Amino acid sequence: MKALEVESDIAADYLEELLDIADLDGDIDMDIDGDRAAVSIVGADLNHLVGDKGKVLEALQELTRLAVYRETGERSRLMLDVSGYRANRKAELEKVGLAAVEEAKSTGEAVHLDPMTPFERKVVHDVVAAAGLTSESEGEEPRRRVVVQPAV
Repeated sequence: MKALEVESDIAADYLEELLDIADLDGDIDMDIDGDRAAVSIVGADLNHLVGDKGKVLEALQELTRLAVYRETGERSRLMLDVSGYRANRKAELEKVGLAAVEEAKSTGEAVHLDPMTPFERKVVHDVVAAAGLTSESEGEEPRRRVVVQPAV
């Protein structure tokens, strides 16, 4: 756990500096979510840090992971959220995953979902596994998608 706390601290320092440079108001919340550090920036009017479909957030997360790597020499699986975007998106994706599970069960056919980011695919894979079905990712980034398999 200590290593994850160090990751969180490094990420928070990096993000605080970034917010200062950009002259943005935001508070940094740090947590440990299972086996990864989770850092959130919360505050008013931070949507431009999320970007269209979370693209800016994804880039910001990668930059933050690089900052952690630079300090620790260890690859980070840190998860970054801005203004609850990922939390809200996760809830939406859980519904998408459950709908795909129901469709696969009722039709007996594989269900191909729209392309998703790695974070989004993981959420759907977890929902599918919890429902007792299997899923796989197919295609190449950025068009990689989840395919939910019907029960055998």
